[in-house]
Amino acid sequence: MKNVLKVTHPNDYAAYVHAPALHPLVCILRYEELGPFRRSLNRYGVYGLFIQEEFPRGISYGMKTYETHGPSIIAVAPGQIGGVEDNGELITRKGWVVLWSPELVSGAGWEKKMEEYRFFSYFSDNALQMSPAEWERISGLIGWMRCELQENEDSPELRGVLRGYLHAILEYCNRIYLRQESVGGKGSSDILKRFQRLLSDYYAESRQLELGIPSVQYCAAELAYSPRYLGDIIHRATGGTAIGYIHAFLIGEGKKLLMQGYNVSETAGLLGFEYVHHFNRIFKRITGLTPTEYLRKQK
Repeated sequence: MKNVLKVTHPNDYAAYVHAPALHPLVCILRYEELGPFRRSLNRYGVYGLFIQEEFPRGISYGMKTYETHGPSIIAVAPGQIGGVEDNGELITRKGWVVLWSPELVSGAGWEKKMEEYRFFSYFSDNALQMSPAEWERISGLIGWMRCELQENEDSPELRGVLRGYLHAILEYCNRIYLRQESVGGKGSSDILKRFQRLLSDYYAESRQLELGIPSVQYCAAELAYSPRYLGDIIHRATGGTAIGYIHAFLIGEGKKLLMQGYNVSETAGLLGFEYVHHFNRIFKRITGLTPTEYLRKQK
């Protein structure tokens, strides 16, 4: 079993690298100000941006392994696992880490846009490669955001300011992502995007209430592929299976429903599970926790 650091709250990572906690919902670290620290393979319950001048070889986030060159950004989302497993070696890095709880953007005018930021997705093909000017601007925004945390007590007004900075940073990330997409190829990445859109539309249109949870056979037919071909595409792109991809999507949706106040049984029903124990089993396999344990840790 791999040694995994649970980053359930933003400051769980700050504690790991012996950095001060500045705010209950946001963690901002500058690597150059830290002493040497150990690598970690992290299980995220928060959103995050890892912004470095050069990432180590073989680093993984979501379901991808990245090889980056130069200043880059890797984005993570709740439910994902990423990083490099601790081997006891002490390391140093150059750049920033920004981690935030979903609670920070709850109620923000742009909250729904989080779903449109595809660079958080499991199937995002590349880290975001920054130009020198983008590195300077994004670093500047993060620096000002940290100043606000250092100089002001927590308040609704401060949280509004933090959301403003964060939105600007994410819009920069989205511009980089769209630029990379415009010059990239189609192939498996295009199929994965269609697969993700199919799952999103399936639940947006409440098909699960009549048809139950989506199957690989159903998704393959909707995409006009054979189940085996779709499975091969998913495996080549992510290293996982098509059913595993569907389950990861379901648990992501399940977390949102649980955080909205639905109980475990209601959440399982709204997702289209016939039996709540089936939902519980998949939830624990993916997150390492039962839904009840997950809710307890969010308090």
